[in-house]
Amino acid sequence: MKKNKITTFIALALIVLAGAAFIQQTKITVKGSDTMVILAQRWAEIYMKQHPETSIQVTGGGSGVGLAALINGTTDIANSSRPIKNSEIEKLKSRYNTLGVEIPCAKDGITVFLNESNKVNELSLKQLSDIYTGKITNWKEVGGADASITLYGRENSSGTYVYFKETVVKADYAAACQTLPGTAAVVNAVKKDKYGIGYGGAAYAEGVKHCMVKKDANSPAYLPTAENIAKNQYPVTRYLYMYLRNRPTGDLKKFIDWILSPDGQKVVTGVGYFPVK
Repeated sequence: MKKNKITTFIALALIVLAGAAFIQQTKITVKGSDTMVILAQRWAEIYMKQHPETSIQVTGGGSGVGLAALINGTTDIANSSRPIKNSEIEKLKSRYNTLGVEIPCAKDGITVFLNESNKVNELSLKQLSDIYTGKITNWKEVGGADASITLYGRENSSGTYVYFKETVVKADYAAACQTLPGTAAVVNAVKKDKYGIGYGGAAYAEGVKHCMVKKDANSPAYLPTAENIAKNQYPVTRYLYMYLRNRPTGDLKKFIDWILSPDGQKVVTGVGYFPVK
C-alpha cells in the first residue's frame, strides 16, 4: 500500500513537471541591431517576469544580421535601427510570399560623440560629412585644436552605419575611419582618444561629450534630448524598428502589444531612448 502511494506521488510529480515544461515551451527569438540590444534585453527581462510561460532570447549582431535571420527563418523578430531594404523585402516575398511587417517601437537621436576635453561643441551636417569623408582632417578647421581628427564608426552590417552614411555622410566613409563592433566600443574609443569622434545610439553616451548638431551653418544647433527629438528639431533622429515575417499572433502579439503599451514605452525612456509617439 505504501509503495502504491509513493508510485502515485511520483506519477503526479512527473505530470506536474511535464506540464511546467509544456508551459515553458513558448519561445520568442529576437536578433539584430546592436543599438537596440540593451533595450530589447530590458523588455525581455521585464516581460518574462510578468509572463513566466514565455521565454525570450535576445542577441545582437547588427541590423543586417537580424534581417538576414528573419529571411532565413531563424528569428521571430528582427531588430533594426534602419528601414528594411527593398532587396530584403524581395527576399522575404520570394521565400514566404510576404512583404514583412514593420513596427516602429522607439525613436533615437544618433549622437555624435566627442572626447570631454575637446573644445568643439557643435558641428553642422555638412561639417560631419566632410569629416567622415576625409575632406576635413584637422580639428582647427572646425574651431578646435590643431590636431588630426581620429574617426570611429560602426561595421557595415550595422543599421547605424547605414543610416549615418545615407543621412549624414552621403558618400563613402574615409578609409581612415576605424570600424568597431558596437556603439559601446565606439564610445570607449572616443573616451580614451582626445581627438576622436564617433557616432551611435543616445543610450550609450557615458563618459563622452554630446556634440550639438545643426542642419546647416545658419541653423541653431541641438542636442539629442527628448524634447528636441519629440519636436523633430535634432537633425539626426530616426525610428528603431521590429520586423516580422507575418502579422503577429498569440504570445508574439501579446509581447509586441506590451512593448507598444505605456508600460513598454516607459522602458524605452528608462534605457535612454525616446517613446515612439
